[in-house]
Amino acid sequence: MLWGVGLAAPRSCVADLSRNRSLSLGWCAGPEEPPPAFYGGEIKTLYLTGGALLAAAAYLLHELLAIRKEEELDSKDAIILHQFSRPRNGVPSLSPFCLKMETYLRMADLPYQNYFDGKLSPQGKMPWIEYNHKKVSGTEFIIDFLEEKLGVNLNKHLGPHERAVSRAVTKMVEEHLYWTLAYCQWVENLHETQKMVSLFGPFSDLLKWIFCHLTKGIVKREMYGHGIGRFSEEEMYTLMEKDMRTLAGLLGDKKYIMGSTVSTVDATVFGHLAQAMWTLPGTRPERLIKGELINLAMYCERIRRKFWPEWHHDDDNTLYESEESSEASKTYSPLQDFSFYSRTETFDEEGNSISQTPDTDYTGHSLFDSDVDMDEYRDHEQCK
Repeated sequence: MLWGVGLAAPRSCVADLSRNRSLSLGWCAGPEEPPPAFYGGEIKTLYLTGGALLAAAAYLLHELLAIRKEEELDSKDAIILHQFSRPRNGVPSLSPFCLKMETYLRMADLPYQNYFDGKLSPQGKMPWIEYNHKKVSGTEFIIDFLEEKLGVNLNKHLGPHERAVSRAVTKMVEEHLYWTLAYCQWVENLHETQKMVSLFGPFSDLLKWIFCHLTKGIVKREMYGHGIGRFSEEEMYTLMEKDMRTLAGLLGDKKYIMGSTVSTVDATVFGHLAQAMWTLPGTRPERLIKGELINLAMYCERIRRKFWPEWHHDDDNTLYESEESSEASKTYSPLQDFSFYSRTETFDEEGNSISQTPDTDYTGHSLFDSDVDMDEYRDHEQCK
């Protein structure tokens, strides 16, 4: 399969990086600009700096596409989850929607295969899935598709009113809170985010810088088109605080957003709040969730322990941990880039089965919700 990437500057050079990794530069003349003269097959005027930047950008796109050894994906009766590569800080994804989708699959106990190929869906979306050679993108449509095909339904215990509230909360988080967190992640806190981005190669630092600043420009443009980006930074953070306080008030002292049982909205809320909890050090969202709105922090920890037993941070705040779970956390395995995952059974690199129950980690310690309950929170508050 052939592929090619072309980059065009506003007026002059075009860089093309083909499958054979050769780089060619050509000249695109404007409507009133004659092409440059060639002498002995060489371009008379060559802007070395511009050419180098174009070459670096082309190489960046090559890395982002994550071109790997070609292989046919067999999605017969298997869920193939396409998403961005794991970041370097141990968090499963810097994308709230990728984290939402993978968390949902674990909540529904659906085995899946991660595929970090960097390839967007035909609609230009990430994440997306393949199942029985059917491609579906957009987390809402993916969930609807899986419910129809596989008969799973995390919301079957909800009544009509609760389903309506759940959808309203989902839209508030995905269409409003998302943008303020994206601003914090890719604009205000870009320097820290750049450290987390996973790119490799001889020019990885330069490529990460280019990628992050390109993303910053895209986020700002999209936010302006959305409308929320037309407000001042302080006004945007005011909106963010209102959303987070709404979630904290709705959650209260419950285990999950809609009660004692997990539902689809929890995958959505967790995917977004996890960004504030673990990817935005020192920022206003992190200070808010780990301070005044600590019930949201405990909620995130509760979901992480139950559905992500291998996800561990060296700088975990022990405020959210019991003595038993704190000891257990030291033995968690790192997240794997490529793995077939099932919440009840997983496999090592050689394909050997490793038994794992839904509510225990690899050491056998309990991961039930009671490990992080509101009594611990109340005791902490009384000590203040």
